Amino acid sequence: MTPEDVPGPPRLLALEPMAADPEVGRWLAALEDSRRETLRELDGVTPEMIDWHHDGPLESIGTLLYHIALIEAAWLLDEIMDGHPGPDWLPATLPVDDRDSDGRLSRVVGEPLAVHLERLAAVRGLLAESLGVMTAFDYHRPRRLADYDAAPDWVVHHLLQHEAEHRAHIALLRDTFPGPTAG
Repeated sequence: MTPEDVPGPPRLLALEPMAADPEVGRWLAALEDSRRETLRELDGVTPEMIDWHHDGPLESIGTLLYHIALIEAAWLLDEIMDGHPGPDWLPATLPVDDRDSDGRLSRVVGEPLAVHLERLAAVRGLLAESLGVMTAFDYHRPRRLADYDAAPDWVVHHLLQHEAEHRAHIALLRDTFPGPTAG
């Protein structure tokens, strides 16, 4: 049963575990809840909005969606999968480097919203698969990296915050688009 199926007034929802370990599963559920919120913010986004750049410092919606997927994949491979290169399809799904030579997000243009959504779903599926088999011990166990130590629990916290921040950017871009809007 989904929240939409529950009759009556809106209510706060519980995070239903999505993994063998209930604690890990609740964090996976939090990631999915965050993604649902991002997808809601994409309601009303027209094809013309995807590559539009605001006059301010914000990137385009398409660039932000690509960046969300790329950062999620980078944290997944480096910190959760202990540097494993990931599946063969991943490099073709994320071919553009995160930053350009000026240190700004690399612009990703010309891709429809559906492609961005497929990329986000593919990376999230890999993340859920990798976390879903972890025990609570492994979820909290720091991985020693060259510059710092990081545990999957912190990575998930960071990914939740990262996506929420960019979700706000996406909503701002959608709401300030100067042309016609959907609906």
